Amino acid sequence: MSRLLNAGFSRLKKSKCFRGFMIFMFLFGGYIKIAEFYNQEKYNTSIPLDSGLFVYVTVIGILLAAFISLFIGTEYNDGTIRNKLVIGHTRSAIYLSNLIVCLAAGLLMCLSFLCASLLIGIPLLGPFSINVQDIAVMVLVSFMMSFAFTGLLTLTAMICQSRAVTAVINILAVFFLLLVSMVITSGLNQPEVWESYSYIDDSGNEITVPAEPNTDYPRGAVRDVMEFCNDFLPTGQVMQLSMMSVDEPGLLSVYSAGILLVTTGAGIFIFRKENIK
Repeated sequence: MSRLLNAGFSRLKKSKCFRGFMIFMFLFGGYIKIAEFYNQEKYNTSIPLDSGLFVYVTVIGILLAAFISLFIGTEYNDGTIRNKLVIGHTRSAIYLSNLIVCLAAGLLMCLSFLCASLLIGIPLLGPFSINVQDIAVMVLVSFMMSFAFTGLLTLTAMICQSRAVTAVINILAVFFLLLVSMVITSGLNQPEVWESYSYIDDSGNEITVPAEPNTDYPRGAVRDVMEFCNDFLPTGQVMQLSMMSVDEPGLLSVYSAGILLVTTGAGIFIFRKENIK
């Protein structure tokens, strides 16, 4: 296992894709803070350091989908996985070593954005507007969320031997889940009651429309299911973290850990039966 990890991390260090994504995340984090500083000066206002701090969660799933598909897909294309089996490595060890390397890659991408945000944001912007401990908790939740993404995407990459097909499936899956979570978030944010309002008609009379229930507001079991999906899906967590409205960080992390464990177990089980070409 240690030899597999050493080889995996050696490949990671040499990966142009990984280095490119690390540079992108660093530049992205720096750009966000410079843009906020520009707006602060332009509108003569104060923007807190935590503003935009979690923008990276909106792109990490897409970056991981591309990186994992290419990183693991290359092992299939080059026959590396078959060679590992020939020299005696177990399938479980091969799966877990690739998973660990991909987990580290996702974590480093997140840290690259955060480091740039803090290095550039601290001298340019105001202090944090919320408790630093709360920010640290949300950062940890975001790391767990990236682990959940990695578990799902590694599962696909390890059981699909075509790099191109894997990339298409993983990227489309992330976009689909993002779309689903956007719809769920929009539904949950619907007002329960439409407030009363007044207007003047063509005759000059004031018309008052009384408050009335919002028929689109999800209630009962439907709302419970939507709230569960919003907390459980990694993309639902993306929506919450991007708006910095995480009410139950512990629960979200438990869900992410559960996704990682279940997908890893399922992936190892399927990979053991895979016919490696």
